[in-house]
Amino acid sequence: MYFNATTSPYLRPLVERLIQKPNVENGDSYYPTRHGAFTPDVKLQFDVHIPRAVSPRDVRMLVWPEYGGSPAIYPTSWQRLHLGRDVFSCRAKASDIASAFGADVGLFYYRFEFTGYNGSSFAVVQGDDGGAVLIPSEHGGCAFALTIYKRTYPAPRSWYGGIIYHIFVDRFAKSSRHKIKPKDYAIMNDDWYHGIPQFGEYPGAHVENNMFFGGSLWGVIEKLDYLRSLGVTCIYLSPVFDAYSNHKYDTGDYEHVDSMFGGDKALAELFRETDKRGIAVILDGVFNHTGSDSRYFNKKGTYPEVGAYNSTSSPYYKWYNFYNWPDDYECWWGIKILPRVKSDEPTYLSYITGEGGIIDKYMKMGAAGWRLDVVDELSDDFIDALRSRAEKVAAARGSQREPLIIGEVWEDASCKVAYGKRRRYFLGKQLDSVMNYPLRTAIISYLRNGDASPLYRALENEWEHYPPEVIHATMNVLGTHDTERIITALAGASPEGKTNAELATLRMTKEQYARGVALAKLAYMINATIPGIPSIYYGDEAGMEGYNDPFNRRPFPWGRENKELLSFYRKMGAVRTRETVYKDGELYLCRYNRRGLLIFGRASDRYVIYTVVNMDAEPVSFYSSNEARVLVDAGDVKERSDGGIELPQMAGAVIKTSYGSPIWCTSTT
Repeated sequence: MYFNATTSPYLRPLVERLIQKPNVENGDSYYPTRHGAFTPDVKLQFDVHIPRAVSPRDVRMLVWPEYGGSPAIYPTSWQRLHLGRDVFSCRAKASDIASAFGADVGLFYYRFEFTGYNGSSFAVVQGDDGGAVLIPSEHGGCAFALTIYKRTYPAPRSWYGGIIYHIFVDRFAKSSRHKIKPKDYAIMNDDWYHGIPQFGEYPGAHVENNMFFGGSLWGVIEKLDYLRSLGVTCIYLSPVFDAYSNHKYDTGDYEHVDSMFGGDKALAELFRETDKRGIAVILDGVFNHTGSDSRYFNKKGTYPEVGAYNSTSSPYYKWYNFYNWPDDYECWWGIKILPRVKSDEPTYLSYITGEGGIIDKYMKMGAAGWRLDVVDELSDDFIDALRSRAEKVAAARGSQREPLIIGEVWEDASCKVAYGKRRRYFLGKQLDSVMNYPLRTAIISYLRNGDASPLYRALENEWEHYPPEVIHATMNVLGTHDTERIITALAGASPEGKTNAELATLRMTKEQYARGVALAKLAYMINATIPGIPSIYYGDEAGMEGYNDPFNRRPFPWGRENKELLSFYRKMGAVRTRETVYKDGELYLCRYNRRGLLIFGRASDRYVIYTVVNMDAEPVSFYSSNEARVLVDAGDVKERSDGGIELPQMAGAVIKTSYGSPIWCTSTT
């Protein structure tokens, strides 16, 4: 639900979607919805409000499938005059819209066209800000998106309301009880607190990545109670399969956990210990490529198997695409140590997703789901098969938790086109959700620039494009192994024009760091209260700083954490754990005529919890007609004698009030 306290209602058209709901007293009634993704059984009503000044007539809705072609045309009927605009409506069942194009699910686009004054032809399309705009019909414009999906597996409801913790294994924690034997080629860096990871001369330059700091899965086990103190319900592990590098994205052998991480024994023990604490573990599925130094490719001859590089008779030869065997082959982004796998090749597909395959092995051990690396480059058949296998294993185990499959997608995943093909991640047979990089970008933009508009739009876009089950399972990231640390992104100096050698030792000034801590609190406050599952990149809660890979992958500063920031993360974790509205509560977006003020609420049928953040220079006071209670705050937030809650610049609060209580904000002078 959405309301706008500032925009004039008279000048622009308005498009609304409504869905039919049973009404005991009045029969079936239609209610507005901000969602734009529906199951086939839903009955929809589309309303378009057109300014009477343009004399609209012959108003019709045109719908196209995502691949184009001739539209289906739906006539509308005039309903009423409202605030100077004529309201026209049409109704259709979602399944009928899809079947008009011979489909049962899919991505569709629609717009309204009509004849106006002097016989001119007009169209109502989506503007850059997400609202409706009026244009001459011959101008293309951006159509509204409509997704029709049909889930073939249960929604991941047991995951809603949780917190994910992302661990880069080599850098999180050493074990005090289990010694790890380094591999022969490994360079061990014993300076846990000040050691600098290997880096190339410039971004993208080759790095051997054979420097290790000694973190292991045994070390993770010893820190599980620390993770519980943050409210963590799920651990996402960076790759753990046997591999040459410290990051393990160059898989050497899917069938074994890397010995420097503790091997299969440590992973099995981790599953047992997390299960005792109610924490799930998802693994990083790197299935688009292997390492060149692997049992499957075996370019260095490290493994006893005959790899694809060694012979065209290798059982793995068909997995790879050779242009001119053996040295000219397809690899991920041109990186020769990462030969790309043909994910729909039958023997590879069976090896990973078949009975007794890799998915089987690790989910039977205790893995609760997968994060799929570069999912855009995996075939639909592969993702379908992985989804199906994960469901079968979970059912056979009698798991109380649905398997969670998350894809690495950096853009709006509902309409993603990769390699010339529209992806069908959310149509019902593939992903539960994706990593929410667009929201990360919007949060950083708001807190750095003080303009909430892009963040409002990002939230609206997600709510309009993603199915509800997807929204509540999005992996909302502030930092990952592929991004700058959040505190650096919010308040650090720009890395532009600096060499890796400079970035390796560049640190924030005392003033920058203090500002970064203050902004990082607000970032996590927003991230932990929007729909979806917040993800903490290891060490962000401890105040770790650093630029992009590899400087965002330093060891965790045990015993030297920023206590102020860590305490705040724990408070937010406690609120999120306690308040069930964060599982799947409705989102309310509230706009005021202040560019730096962000207000949104999450609602149950009894109460609403608002997140209020002020980045304007002028203080603002928040009021509710009923009692409003601050659950957690950041910055110099004060409770006023008149019942208001005052927020100066760079302050935020999470405020609970009863459902239906009017709220308002005023400037504080």
